[in-house]
Order: sequence, then structure tokens, then C-alpha cells
Amino acid sequence: MAQIQVQHQAQMSGPNGVAAGASGNQFLTTSLYVGDLDFNVTDSQLYDLFSQVGQVLSVRVCRDLSTRRSLGYGYVNYANPADAARALDVLNFTPLNNKSIRIMYSHRDPSIRKSGTGNIFIKNLDKSIDHKALHDTFSSFGNILSCKIATDGSGQSKGFGFVQFENKESAQNAIDKLNGMLINDKQVFVGHFLRKQERETVAIKTKFNNVFVKNLAESTTDEDLKKFFGEYGTITSAVVMRDGDGKSKCFGFVNFENADDAAKAVEALNGKKFDDREWYVGKAQKKSEREQELKGQFEQAMKETVDKFQGLNLYIKNLGDSIDDEKLKELFSEFGTITSCKVMRDPSGISKGSGFVAFSTPEEASRALAEMNGKMIVSKPLYVAVAQRKEERRARLQAQFSQMRPVAMGPSVPPRMPMYPPGLLGHRCRTSLFQWSRKVSRASVLVDDVVLDLCNRPSSHSPLCRTRCLPGVMPIGTHLAVICKISPLTWVLAVCSLFPLTWVLAYLGEMRLLDNLCR
Repeated sequence: MAQIQVQHQAQMSGPNGVAAGASGNQFLTTSLYVGDLDFNVTDSQLYDLFSQVGQVLSVRVCRDLSTRRSLGYGYVNYANPADAARALDVLNFTPLNNKSIRIMYSHRDPSIRKSGTGNIFIKNLDKSIDHKALHDTFSSFGNILSCKIATDGSGQSKGFGFVQFENKESAQNAIDKLNGMLINDKQVFVGHFLRKQERETVAIKTKFNNVFVKNLAESTTDEDLKKFFGEYGTITSAVVMRDGDGKSKCFGFVNFENADDAAKAVEALNGKKFDDREWYVGKAQKKSEREQELKGQFEQAMKETVDKFQGLNLYIKNLGDSIDDEKLKELFSEFGTITSCKVMRDPSGISKGSGFVAFSTPEEASRALAEMNGKMIVSKPLYVAVAQRKEERRARLQAQFSQMRPVAMGPSVPPRMPMYPPGLLGHRCRTSLFQWSRKVSRASVLVDDVVLDLCNRPSSHSPLCRTRCLPGVMPIGTHLAVICKISPLTWVLAVCSLFPLTWVLAYLGEMRLLDNLCR
């Protein structure tokens, strides 16, 4: 196990790295996270190891759902917090399958881990320092939640690591005591952990020695750069960038020995004119830094524009293809003074059917919104609304969607299916019902034909019947057909009929009933 030699007076520490006499919070959780597991470690091996300390309720090695390959970490749950604390103190960095495991308390709430509170970054570490050596070094400053050395694919240290303390005070104390100290004859850097985006923002604001100059004249040489920039401090190098043919690319770099001199040169020479050209002088940046800065400037400009036109700018869509900027301005000019008016178009110049109109006062914009929204223009109803940023519109739609509640649907009742007895009797019942349904269908068709025939043929029946049965008054005939189909006589005969003779009687009865109804 690697040893660390630190030139500072450390406090005595208790179990789990809690300083003696410190009033740290006592963990009450019984769940432990076990990391840096060998891929061949099984649940039973974890159980055998951790059950030596106390009563284990459950163990689990996390695996990939598809391949079932171990993910290199797992969880152990104890029956009481005391056993969990003892396991963390005794078994942490214990070799399992010739690989040291790393144990820490399992926090269900990821906000503690993601917040970065008490998290510090250590770099320029000796390659011989492992997780245990780093943990032992920093445990004297407070309760450690997580401790890790970054390693490559072969398991070798990358020379930096992370330690997360329970609180900010412990982290700050470790930074104050260990930053710049010699650990194994190497001076280490210890500072607060910063995410990538935060590091890029800080890098933009840090001091610089290298200066970028563009918009140079083609005749400008390296000596000219040294002459102009030499007035502000000692220059270590100055170069004008050229292509393969030796032609100037009209930009170059000047490196100062002192960062303050570089800042003075940027402040004095940026925007100055030389040979009728206005120079841009600024900090030499990497591509990622330039993109980050330009993105920030663009977002700031967009925000200022939106804030400036808040309540003044209207969004219009469903415009006709014939409407251009002038016609759009003409449509809205009656409501007040228009400061800008634009119809949106694609790269080929074809209208997208939408545009923006900005007024000088919110009252004018409100009046235009009330009057023009829904108004028919060139056979299309206009849609007019207050213009919003994409982020604001998305947030509003998400809020509306989250307030929607699904309509409670009652349980669907499946249609009742007839239950037939099994065997020969069931077969006969099914056959009889099938034949009966076919006969009912045929009888219904015959009744319809008779009703239509009676309603359309001339007869010597009463005037009332002739009036109701005119060809143009078809609903009367339809009602008669419905009455005939559901008449008691029809249903009684249909239910009781099992032979063709009965169906003949039913048909004759329907004819007699129709004749009585029409008389």
C-alpha cells in the first residue's frame, strides 16, 4: 500500500475519518455503496465478506440488463446502522479478487452528490498514490463521503483525484492546509471542484500573456509587431501568420513576459487604426473558449433585445404568400407607430407565412392584438400573439401540459358472450340459434319490402292512409317497418318457431297487421 509523506501537523482521527472531538453528523443509514469491484465478483462473495462484520439483509452486484455483465459496483444493506459504520471503517479498501474495493454510504437523494458541496479537486499527485492513501491523508479534516483517484483503462493513476466532504468547512480546511504542500516530493494543487462549464468561464477571465492581433495590413512584419507592442512591456515572441506561399494572413500573435503588460497592450491598441486598418487586439483563445464567449455574447444580446421589446413585439402567422413587409406594415399601421416590421422568409426568398411587428408603446400593440387576431386577410385568418423567446414558450407549454390531467375512463365492460353447454346438446343449441337468426333476418327483409310496397302502391284504403303513405313521406313507412319488427306478435312467433310452417304463419300475421294499420 502506498504511503504519503505530508509536511503538516495532522489531527488524530477516529473511525471513518472523523476527527477526534469533531461534532460531525452521525449517519443513520444502513445501506453501503461498494465500488471498484472486480468484474467477476458475485453476490455471494459480497455477502460472505460483509457478513463477517454484522447481520446483512441483502447484497446486490449491479449488472447490465442485456449482457448481465457486472458494472463494477454494488450495494450492501445491514440490519442496523452500527454494523454499516463498522463495515465502512474495517472493510474499506479491502482486496477482493486481488482488487481493493471502495466503500461509502449510499445516498438515495442524488442532490447531495450532484450539488458539489464540500467537493475538492487534487492534481499533480504522485502516480503511486491510491484511493486508500488519499483517503488517509484527507480523513483528518472531516467526514469523507467519497474519495477517488482517476485512473486510465489499465488502472494506472492519472495524477489527480476527488474528495467530497460532508460539509464546506472541512473542504475549506483541507484546501487551506494542503494546497501547495509537498506530497511524496511533489507539490500538489488542492482547490474546490469546478464543473467543465465553470472551468471554461473561469479560464476566460484569468490572466493571459499571449495576445491575438487581426486585421493587419499585408505589409506588416514581425518587426513591426515588436515595435508597436514593445512599448508596453518585454516581448518574448511576435509573429505574423503566413500561408504556404509566404503571404500574410493579416493576423498574428504577440507573447509578453508579464501578464499585466499584455493586459495594458490590449487596452491601449484594441480599435486603433494602422495603415487605414482598425486592429482587433485581444486575448489569444482556444476554439472552445471563443465559442463559449461568442455564445454568451449572443445570448446576452438576445435577452437585451427581448427585454427592450417586451410587450411591444407581436408575432403574426398564417400570412398569405403575397404579403410582404410593406403590406404587413400597411395592415398594422392604423393601430400606432411601427418601429419594425418583418416577414420571415427561407433562404430562397419564399415567405414562411409568419412575421413580426413591433410598436412604439404597449397600448398600441395590445390594440392591434385585439383587433387583428382572427381577422380574415386574403382568405386566411391571422394569428396574432405577443412574441416570446423560444425558452419562454417552451416553459409555458410545459407548464400547461403538466397541469393537464387525464380523463378518468370507466372500466370497459366486455360484451357478454353466450355460454353453451358442452357436448352434443350444446352443438344442437348452437345450430338451432344460428338457424333461428337466419330466419329472423329473412323475415325482417320481407317485412321491409311489404311496408315499402304498401306505402307506394295506389290503394282504396282510407284517405289517412293514402296521405301518410305518399312516396315523399318515407319516414312514415320507416316507422311502420320498425313497429312491425318489434310487435309482440312478431317476437312471440319468432321465439316459438322452430319449423318452416310457423314462419309462414308469422309472415301471414304480419301481412294482416299491416293491413289493419293502413285501414
